[in-house]
Amino acid sequence: MNRTAAGGRAARVLRSGPLTTVQDGGRTGVAALGVPRAGALDRPAHALANRLVGNAPDAAALETTLGGVALRALAPLVAAVTGAPSPVRVDGRPAAWGAPVRLAAGSVLEVGAATDGVRAYVALDGGVAVRPVLGSRSADLLSGLGPPPLAQGDVLPLGEPAGPPVRIEPLPLPAPPRELVLRLDPGPRDDWFSPGSLRLLAASGYTVAAASNRIGLRLQGPPLRRAPGRGELPSEGMVLGAVQVPPDGLPVVFLADHPTTGGYPVIGVVPAADLAAAAQAAPGISVRFAVTEQQRRR
Repeated sequence: MNRTAAGGRAARVLRSGPLTTVQDGGRTGVAALGVPRAGALDRPAHALANRLVGNAPDAAALETTLGGVALRALAPLVAAVTGAPSPVRVDGRPAAWGAPVRLAAGSVLEVGAATDGVRAYVALDGGVAVRPVLGSRSADLLSGLGPPPLAQGDVLPLGEPAGPPVRIEPLPLPAPPRELVLRLDPGPRDDWFSPGSLRLLAASGYTVAAASNRIGLRLQGPPLRRAPGRGELPSEGMVLGAVQVPPDGLPVVFLADHPTTGGYPVIGVVPAADLAAAAQAAPGISVRFAVTEQQRRR
């Protein structure tokens, strides 16, 4: 990311919001090096924003967190905003959310605070062309790989448009969840917990904690107890969606920037398809786990 100047197509950051990062489809095949996958947390919303501006689905776009972002176009470009519903304005005038918006050179795109959900995606035609690291342009907030979070004054270089913008109606995106229901495949360490822990997890009401971030969805609710005499677990590999339970007994659902190893037991794994909704679950949202009946009897 060029913080001073850029030639060709580009956009300047006027307001970065609480946390805005560059995200694409993430880094795959490098977990053995200790590198998380990273990438957009709500992948369907990210891919849709890219599709609206004519980009490939995994092109690098901006992921905002709660507070939006403001950009000045340094060349004519097309933008689209999806994910968390947010007010969109161009040069102070209301503009469409979930549709391609044309910006003249010098125009200002403002994406306001999310009115629902957590993360909005701002795609720019041509994609954000920051330097890739290990095959991805994504910011990884755990390892520090990729570009840092956006700051006021940053200049975002853009690639050349790959295709024409499109309009899609209705948008194939669910609304942010009122209650988050996560399927859970038990294991590999569910036997490290007291008998009935899976039933407790399925029957109890949890809520999303304010400390949640791109690393994990932290939950508040009834703590899970370990089985006596288990000692400490040696560090082992962690996967996307793993539900790790630290010593306080409160589950953490690992998201895209999760560590690749960990020493706390994993009681189950949430399928990747459920994690887009988790990315849009705001603090205080109720969470329920759906465990298979066969496994719940354990």
